Amino acid sequence: MIGRTISHYRITSQLGEGGMGIVYEAEDINLGRHVALKFLTPAMAGDDNLLQRFQREARAASALNHPNICTIHGIEQHESEHFIVMELLDGEALSDRIRRGPLDLQTVLNLGIQILDALESAHAKGIVHRDLKPANIFVTSRGEAKILDFGLAKIDQQKPDAASNLPTAVHDGLTTPGTAMGTVAYMSPEQARGAVTDARTDLFSFGTILYQMATGSLPFQGDTSAVVFDAILNRTPAPVNQLNSQLPPEFDRIIAQALEKDRDLRFQTATDLKTALKRLKRDVNSGRHSGESASAIHTSRMPSAPTHEHSIAVLYFENLSGMKEDEYLRDGITEDITTELSKIRRLRTFSRAVVLPYRDKTVTAGQVGQDLGAAYVLSGSLRRAGARIRINAQLVDAATDFPVWSERYDREMEDVFAVQDEIASKIAAALRITLSPQEQEALAAKPTENLHAYDLYLRGRNFARRVGRQDMQFALQMYENAVSLDPGFAVAHAAVANVCAQYYYYFERNQEWIDRVHAATQKAIATGRDEPEIRCAEAWLDFAEGRYDSAVEKVRSALARDPDIDGGYHLLGRALFESGRYQEVVDIMEDALAHAGENYNTTIPIHNALGALGKTEALRNYTYREISILEAQLKKTPEDARVRVLLAGNYASQGRFDDAKREVDLAMALRPDDTMILYNIACTQCEMGNSKDAMIALKKAWEAGYRNPVWTRQDPDLAILHGDPEFERLYPPAAQ
Repeated sequence: MIGRTISHYRITSQLGEGGMGIVYEAEDINLGRHVALKFLTPAMAGDDNLLQRFQREARAASALNHPNICTIHGIEQHESEHFIVMELLDGEALSDRIRRGPLDLQTVLNLGIQILDALESAHAKGIVHRDLKPANIFVTSRGEAKILDFGLAKIDQQKPDAASNLPTAVHDGLTTPGTAMGTVAYMSPEQARGAVTDARTDLFSFGTILYQMATGSLPFQGDTSAVVFDAILNRTPAPVNQLNSQLPPEFDRIIAQALEKDRDLRFQTATDLKTALKRLKRDVNSGRHSGESASAIHTSRMPSAPTHEHSIAVLYFENLSGMKEDEYLRDGITEDITTELSKIRRLRTFSRAVVLPYRDKTVTAGQVGQDLGAAYVLSGSLRRAGARIRINAQLVDAATDFPVWSERYDREMEDVFAVQDEIASKIAAALRITLSPQEQEALAAKPTENLHAYDLYLRGRNFARRVGRQDMQFALQMYENAVSLDPGFAVAHAAVANVCAQYYYYFERNQEWIDRVHAATQKAIATGRDEPEIRCAEAWLDFAEGRYDSAVEKVRSALARDPDIDGGYHLLGRALFESGRYQEVVDIMEDALAHAGENYNTTIPIHNALGALGKTEALRNYTYREISILEAQLKKTPEDARVRVLLAGNYASQGRFDDAKREVDLAMALRPDDTMILYNIACTQCEMGNSKDAMIALKKAWEAGYRNPVWTRQDPDLAILHGDPEFERLYPPAAQ
C-alpha cells in the first residue's frame, strides 16, 4: 500500500497492524494534512459481518466529540477498499509505555482521569466500548490519552438495562449470545460469562488498566485463557501496595472497587470513578505522602482541625423485629450513634450517604474497611418489643476482622439515649481515647428527655422527606405532638417551622403558615439550645419569602456545624438555584450527595442547575446517579409517590417512555391531587414531548397551590412551554 494513492490520500508509511485492521499514515492531497487510514486486513475484507463491525467502529467513534477520543474524520470506500480516516497521533500506545515499567502515580492519575472523562462522554451517548485495553489507548507526546478502536462497541441508547439503568450492550446480530467479547485479560466477569454487558463492564476493564499502569503487572494472569477466566471470576488480585509500596492506601481502595466482581458493588458510573481519582489527586498534590492514611489526608489539608487517630464507619443496624414500621427507629438510632461518635475529636466518622449502600447487606468489616478506608467498623442490631428494646453492638478492627468491643443492651425504650451515650463512651475507651470534659458533656446531652416525643419526631422526619401535601400534614401532626409532650424539644420546634415554611412554598400561599413558622422558630430559640436545625429553620423562612441570599448564608452556617443536617443541602441547592447561582449548585454537588443520606430531594436542584447551564453530557451522566438513588429509595418505600414521579422524569429523559408512563400512573394512583406530583408530571410530559398534556398537569398544579414563577420559569424541564399563552398567564416573568 505504501506509495499508493487511494481516493485523495497518498499513503506514506505503515503505522501498525491489529486483529481487524492495518493502519497507515497518509497525506490528504485535497486538504494538505496528514491523517491515519485504517483498512480491513485483506483476509477480513470479504467478510460482511466483519465489515459491519468495522463500520460500526467508525459510527461509534464519530458520534463522540471528545479530546480524549481519537477523532474520526470519515469512513470511505475506494473501489473494493473500505477504510476509516482518523486523526494522526504523535506518541505511543499505552501498552508500549507499560512494557518499560510502572508509571509514576501522578501520570497514572492524569491519564486515568482523562480516560474516564472520555468514557463518561461515551456512556452518556449509550456507547459501551467493550474492548478497553492499553493497546487501544494512545498516549500523545503531550501526555494526552486517546481511546481508539471502537470495533466491539455497542451503540444502544434506547435499551438501557432495566436493573442498572446504564447503557447496555445487547445481542445485535454481530455477536453471538453467550460468547465472550473482548480481550481476555481485560474482560469483566460478565463478559467472561458471555452475559449481557453494560457501562460498568468498561469500568472493570479500566480498573485492570489502572492496576497495570500502577504496578506493571496484570491483576488476573494465567498461561491459558481458561486460567485467566477463572482468575477474573473467582480470584482476588494482590493489593497494589504489595507490588508498588509508593502507592497510597486510597488508591488500593479505588482499584478494589473498580475490580468488584459483582457489578452492583462496583463503581456505578465513570463519573463516580473519575471523582474518586480526582479527589485522590487533590489530596496527593496537597502534600500528602504516598503511604499516609486517609485520615492523614484530611488533616494535612486542614491544619487547624484536630488530629484524627481513628476512622470508624457506623453501619445501619439490622432491624431484627422484621417490622417495616420499625425501620425509621433503626435508622434514627444508627444516625444518632454516628452523631454521638462525631463529637469525639479524635474519631473520624463517615457520612450517612457513604454507609447507606451497605444497609441490609451482608458484608464483613474487612470489606467495608477496604472500600471506605475505615480503620474500624461498628455494626449491630436492634429489636423492639413493646416498651423494651434490645440493642447489640460490635466494634471490629477492619484490618483483622477481629472484634475489639461488643455489648448487648436490654433496656426500656426510655433508656435509648443512655445506650447511645454509653456506646460512644465504650468505643472511646476501647480505642484508648480519653474524653475531655467538653466531650463528656456533649455526649451526655439529649435532644429530649421524652422518648415518646423523640419517636414522634423520627416518624415525622420520615414523612417530611416526601414533600407531598398529605405527607407534610402527617409530619406536622407528629412534630406538633412531639413538642406538646416536651415543650423544650428544640429540634422538633425547628422541624415544625421547616414544614410550615415548605407548606407555604409548595401548597398554600397563606400568611397563616408564615406566622406559624415565626412562632415555632421563636419557641425553638427560647429553649436556649443552640442547635444548627434552628438556623436551618430560619433559612427555610427566608427561602419561602424569597430572601434567597439570606437563606444561603444561614443554611451554610448550619451545614458548617453539621453537614449531615437533614435537608440542609436540599435547601441550599434550592436557594442557590432560585437566585440564579447555577454554577454554585454544581460546585456543591459532591458534598451535597455525600451528606444527603436518604433525603433524595437533594438531587433535584443539582439536576436543574446542570440543565440550566446547558451541561448536556454532564446531566446525562448525573441522571444515572440520580436514578440509582431514587430506585434504591423506591425499594425501601414503594408507597412514596414523589420518588416515583421523579423517577418518571429521569426515565423519560433517557427515552424510556414506557417506564416513565408506568411510574406516572402509579404516582397518580397514590397521590392524585398532590401539587408536587402534578408539577413533576408536567416535567415528565415535557421530556416526552407532550406539551399539551404537560400544560394540563401544570395548570392543575397551579390550581392546587403551586404558584412559584421563579422556579417554574427557570426549570429547564419546562422550557418547551415558554411562550404558551396559558403558561405565561399562570407563571409570568418576574417584574424587572
